Amino acid sequence: MSLALNPAQTETQFPEDMAARIAQSEARVIKAIFPSNTNHHNTLFGGDALAWMDETAFIAATRFCRKSLVTVSSDRIDFNKAIPAGSLAELIAKVIHVGNTSLKVEVNIYVEDMYKDHREHAIRGVFTFVAVDADRQPTQVWPHG
Repeated sequence: MSLALNPAQTETQFPEDMAARIAQSEARVIKAIFPSNTNHHNTLFGGDALAWMDETAFIAATRFCRKSLVTVSSDRIDFNKAIPAGSLAELIAKVIHVGNTSLKVEVNIYVEDMYKDHREHAIRGVFTFVAVDADRQPTQVWPHG
């Protein structure tokens, strides 16, 4: 059995206990964009953004299932807006799909001006994780009941 959250739908697709766990597992990380994280255009390196997204997704996934996890894939990553040096980036990760041994986490990055009240959506991606046991074999990510 596989359960998913569609951006156009609500969490009511998930059983109540799972929906509550999803809400509790949301992860938020805020990063200041310094010159050491930027390219020759003075914007955030894409590789840094991907690493931060994977890490934030991992945090949300781990908070959800409290199991050992490995990243197995990243779906399409959309870089919609460059993130300039001197801004803040907020990463928000949320579980959107729960399978038998895997789960998917959507990560959105919002860029915020440090000195003005302005915030925009910049990057979106989805990361898939598999729960593994002590022998690194896939194991159930959520108890079925």
